[in-house]
Amino acid sequence: MGAFVALAVLAGMLIIAGLPKGSAAQEVRLVRQADGSMLLARPGVTAPLLDVFEDFDCPFCKQLHDTSEARLEQMVDEGRLRVVFHTVTIFAEEPSRSNSIRAAAAARCVPSMNWLAFRSQVYGMQPAPHGQASGYTVEELVAAGRRAGVTDSAFADCVTSQRHAEQHLEDNARIRIDGTPTLLLDGRPIRDLSALDEQATSV
Repeated sequence: MGAFVALAVLAGMLIIAGLPKGSAAQEVRLVRQADGSMLLARPGVTAPLLDVFEDFDCPFCKQLHDTSEARLEQMVDEGRLRVVFHTVTIFAEEPSRSNSIRAAAAARCVPSMNWLAFRSQVYGMQPAPHGQASGYTVEELVAAGRRAGVTDSAFADCVTSQRHAEQHLEDNARIRIDGTPTLLLDGRPIRDLSALDEQATSV
C-alpha cells in the first residue's frame, strides 16, 4: 500500500509539473474582462495593479514589450504585481489606424491561454516604417494566432471577418489617454517601470 501511495503522489507531481504556465496548478491566470482588456494575476492577490495601455502599431509599445515582458510576468508569478493589458487604437492617421484596429480586433478572437503568445507575435511583425507601412493583414494575423498555439477552427473566420472591430472601437472611445504606452500604477500615472521596484517591495 505504501509503495502504491508513493507512486500515486509521484504521478501527481509529474502531472502538475507538465501543466502549462498560467494553469490552475500554478495559479497565475489570464482573464479577458468585459471591455476586452486582459487581467494577468494570481487569484486573491492584492498586489499593486499596473494598467498598461498599448497600441499594437506603436513602436514605443513594442519597445516596452520587448524590454519588460519577462519582468512583468515574473513579478505576477511571484504575487508582487497584477497587470491589466488594455489594447487601444491611439492613431488617427492611416495606415497606422487600420493596422491597429485589425490587430486589436484579432486579439479578441484569441483564447486567453494563447493571448500573451499572440501579443508577442504581433509585436514581432509590427509594420515598419511606422506611419508609412501597411501591415497586420488578416492573413498575417491568422498565421500569428496559429504560431501562438490557437487551434480553434473558428479563429480564422473571427479574424478575417473582423468580428470584434466595432466593439473594440466602442470600448476604445471610452478610454482617455494622451498617448501610448500609458502606465498607471494603482491608478497613478508613472513614466516608466522603475516605480514598480519601490512599491512592489512593500507588498
